Amino acid sequence: MTFRGRRRDSRRDRARESSERMEQWVPKTRLGKMIQEGRITSIEEVFMAGLQVRESQIIDALIPDLQEEVININLVQKQTDAGEKSRFKAIVAVGNRDGYIGLGSGKASQVRNAIEKAATDARLKIVPVRRGCGSWECGCGRPHSIPFQIEGKTGGVRVIFVPGPRGLGIVASEVSKVILGLSGVKDCWTRTYGSTRTIPSFAYAVFDALKQTYGLITPTDWVR
Repeated sequence: MTFRGRRRDSRRDRARESSERMEQWVPKTRLGKMIQEGRITSIEEVFMAGLQVRESQIIDALIPDLQEEVININLVQKQTDAGEKSRFKAIVAVGNRDGYIGLGSGKASQVRNAIEKAATDARLKIVPVRRGCGSWECGCGRPHSIPFQIEGKTGGVRVIFVPGPRGLGIVASEVSKVILGLSGVKDCWTRTYGSTRTIPSFAYAVFDALKQTYGLITPTDWVR
């Protein structure tokens, strides 16, 4: 079996386990109980009300078509009194390719457990992404790119995203393509500065930039 085939099987297994967890889910928070009772039916209501998500099953219930992508896996070591303790650290991105993206990390002694923890953490940190057509070369008005230039920074890495015309694609490295693709951005120029080879910092810089899309009020947000 090829690597791509094993990866596809792994996604199916995680999707099957996610559906089983949803069937056995017993809400522990007020927001979870409201969703199970049908009082909240969309993720937009959660963000508009400023409610905090503390259960990953809430995201699975409101965004059923969520997809996962493993960004990076590293072996980390910690010195203890008994000697060196080795664990795996995974970074996972989740998104529905339609305006929502999350990025999280997790540590465990086994790779699979680390990925599951990172996926749970990513669901709890999911944010909306504003899309649009901010390129002067296009002007089609469709949400295929970003509405304006955005910038993100984490550690020694800084990234800048510039709106691109329709049909351009994502002109970026593989990590940026994965995260931008999961968020629903299809056309974009990118500029990067700093230690971009440090994948964790680079991935979180991309995530920080996408969070900035709702940091600016546009004319469409004005209340008449």
